[in-house]
Amino acid sequence: MEPTGEQQVLHHRGNTLVRRQKLLPGEASPWHRDPFHRVTVVLSGDLLEIEFRDGSESLPWTVTKGEVDWSEPGDRVHRAVNIGKEVFEEVVVFFLDRPDAVPQPEANSQ
Repeated sequence: MEPTGEQQVLHHRGNTLVRRQKLLPGEASPWHRDPFHRVTVVLSGDLLEIEFRDGSESLPWTVTKGEVDWSEPGDRVHRAVNIGKEVFEEVVVFFLDRPDAVPQPEANSQ
């Protein structure tokens, strides 16, 4: 499955970046790591699956409109796949360590 979906930076000032992401049913985010703290606000969707590049068991995520989640940093390479029937849309606030940091680097970047 090729990464698809739509990402749009809504705001970026200093070490704070706000991004909107949309995944249609069947679409997947790029493989990536999450090196920064972040807050996610779910705007729509019903079911995602978090796949891990190392081949370990995927995790289902039943999402609810309006759900808010605080996430800790992690280096495990993964991607989100919309396995639901609804469009998944979220707004994420990233707390970067420097203004030019990439919020979710691709799997092979450091």
